[in-house]
Amino acid sequence: MLTILGAPQRVCQGVSRRELLQAGGACLLGVSLSSVLHAEAVKAPAAGSAKSVLFLYIYGGPSQLETFDMKPEAPSGIRGPFKSIDSRTPGLRICEHLPQLAARSDQYAIVRTLNHTHNNHHACHWIKTGRPWHLPETVFNATAQDWPSMGSIVEYLAQHAPGGAQRTLSDYVYLPAPLGHLQGYDYAGQYAGWLGKAYNALATNFRRRDKSDNPYFREVTDAEMDLQIQGLDAQPDVTIDRLDRRRTLLDQFDDSRRRLDAGQNVQTYSKLQQRALALSTSTRLRTALDVRQESAAMRDRYGRHLFGQATLLGRRMIEAGARFVTVQWEAPDGYSWDSHIHSNDIQKYLCPALDQTLSALLDDLSQRGLLDETLVLLVSEIGRTPNATPTWGRGHWCHAFPALMAGGGISGGTLYGRTDKDAGYPADRPVSPADLAATVFHALGIDHELRIPDTEGRPVSLVAEGGQPLTELFG
Repeated sequence: MLTILGAPQRVCQGVSRRELLQAGGACLLGVSLSSVLHAEAVKAPAAGSAKSVLFLYIYGGPSQLETFDMKPEAPSGIRGPFKSIDSRTPGLRICEHLPQLAARSDQYAIVRTLNHTHNNHHACHWIKTGRPWHLPETVFNATAQDWPSMGSIVEYLAQHAPGGAQRTLSDYVYLPAPLGHLQGYDYAGQYAGWLGKAYNALATNFRRRDKSDNPYFREVTDAEMDLQIQGLDAQPDVTIDRLDRRRTLLDQFDDSRRRLDAGQNVQTYSKLQQRALALSTSTRLRTALDVRQESAAMRDRYGRHLFGQATLLGRRMIEAGARFVTVQWEAPDGYSWDSHIHSNDIQKYLCPALDQTLSALLDDLSQRGLLDETLVLLVSEIGRTPNATPTWGRGHWCHAFPALMAGGGISGGTLYGRTDKDAGYPADRPVSPADLAATVFHALGIDHELRIPDTEGRPVSLVAEGGQPLTELFG
């Protein structure tokens, strides 16, 4: 992603990444691209029902039985500690701690039968890419062999469009920090993988105060929300004139490199150089990143916790023109939505914050005329076991869990799929991660059967074999 995290790497046969960043005055993490940059131009996206996607990724696995697939008639050891309440959607009863979302259920669809076979958190790769994880389930961190995320595919197509290198805002944006970084991990599925680091997201890097801090459970300060992109944040002595002078330095650097190597790597670097300079001088980007420009009332409405403020920032990025914005809610405490032990946090923090922020987002997008053209997707990598502990903790469960979709042509008030009496398995219309990815691409006007060249130039499809868009969700 567009941060300077990680160890130095050497690129372009001798130029270190650190040297390249210093020369460019901008932060571009991966400058070693695969041969896809020089493959035949891919088909441009057609007009879809959505111009953009706001992907709200809830790490850890919220319980379907405590959110959107409650079973009030199930045995006491299964149905959970919370009551269900009516929504505006016939047949949909929602947790009592999500009252604002219950009152707005006519604005979104619930897919209740998402499922796969990876019963652990590494399934985030499958959800975010539409492809299964290729390493043992004990491995979580990203590798260069991972499948590209949906956002990276969108960025790839944008960069291959005319003028793609001169854009002043990346199509793929990741907020408030790369997934896992608040826990000391670097989870798979969020990067471009084998497609090349040039297609990673432009990512901010929120930092928690200490190892015991959970910013999703407290108010975050304005100073903490000054989420400039690392390497792009303007220092007091760095002016536009100085950035312009760096163009001359880059030109000199290029002249030296051309004398040494006139091959493909220099051409690759040129593309990244253009993008770095465009981002370095982008007033549009800096303005979009400044959530403090929002009114106090709007910020209060979204919630002053990290998920609320990051989601508001995500709306600003969508408004500025980004096409695929991910806002992730992870587990800095190693627990949160991954509620193995008890449900206390679900009642006190998690459901209330989700209810507040998502309802605010739906209202805000609608009032701004953006909901019809923005696909909002809320999903996690797994659900929770039907059977609970005596303190209402639940284990991992990959066999049936929900996804919420709104806007971008989605028919509100829709229920897709039905689980069995215990919310344990699909009773009809099972949905795979490949189906979910195909649906997202379909909304954006991207053919899910589109083929792009892999690292060896072989054409590969965007989603796994069998993945089909859920066209019934669209009005």
